[in-house]
Amino acid sequence: VEPNATIREIRLMFHKLYPRWYPARQSIKLDPKGKSLRDEEILQHLPVGTTATLYFKDLGPQIGWTTVFLIEYTGPLFIYFLFYFRMPFVYGLDERFTSSPHPVVNLACICHSFHYIKRLIETVFVHRFSHGTMPLRNIVKNCLYYWGFAAWLAYYINHPLYTPPSYGKKQINFAVIMFLLCEAGNFSIHVALSDLRRNGSKTRKIPYPTKNPFTWLFFFVSCPNYTYEVGTWISFTVMTQCVPVGLFTLLCFIQMTIWAKDKHCTYLREFKDYPSLRMPIIPFLL
Repeated sequence: VEPNATIREIRLMFHKLYPRWYPARQSIKLDPKGKSLRDEEILQHLPVGTTATLYFKDLGPQIGWTTVFLIEYTGPLFIYFLFYFRMPFVYGLDERFTSSPHPVVNLACICHSFHYIKRLIETVFVHRFSHGTMPLRNIVKNCLYYWGFAAWLAYYINHPLYTPPSYGKKQINFAVIMFLLCEAGNFSIHVALSDLRRNGSKTRKIPYPTKNPFTWLFFFVSCPNYTYEVGTWISFTVMTQCVPVGLFTLLCFIQMTIWAKDKHCTYLREFKDYPSLRMPIIPFLL
């Protein structure tokens, strides 16, 4: 291997010798317990001498992130409709194909559908993935999470015995406004992050606010897309006043906080001039 060879070139050479392990399945490391090396890293720039020992690990069958997101987000979209239209096998024959007398139920269906349609559009036209694939086995776990929660919250929101929020239209209207603002903010952040890699580069850069006011949250947090995402589900919880939605929101917040902290630490580690005012997900707090 030439000293100026990239890790991607080494993966391709390895694949040529062992066709079973295509590049996406390979984890190449300098240390068995260390992190996987990135494709763009050059051998001679790594902390090795004139000879280097690289460790290979089989990551198992892989699936593209675009396909992953399309599967994860299409499921909740259609599962929700099964409960909204009250299919015969859901609530029983007496309630089949009936509609709820509460307008908030129709509004919740519109908002839920809008959220996942937006995600599907972003997956196809906006997102640029730094990692092209994920282990195939993870798709089952992810789908159980998204699809299962979609069915659970849809069951209660569309249930014949569902009762609307305590404060009526004021609570619903406030929640809808916050929901739309958070969705707009989330989309704006995804576009801003996508623009950092417009030329196809996988090099990590510090994201900064743009002229779009929704991106100004970058002044205070490293992952405002997660902040807006949590805000979206808090709004949906307030709108529907439904316990399963609140539990889903809580789990989303916990998971996104973990992701945000990990990204924040990566930024701090890679960029010495990273803005000191930023927190991972909640301004000034967390």
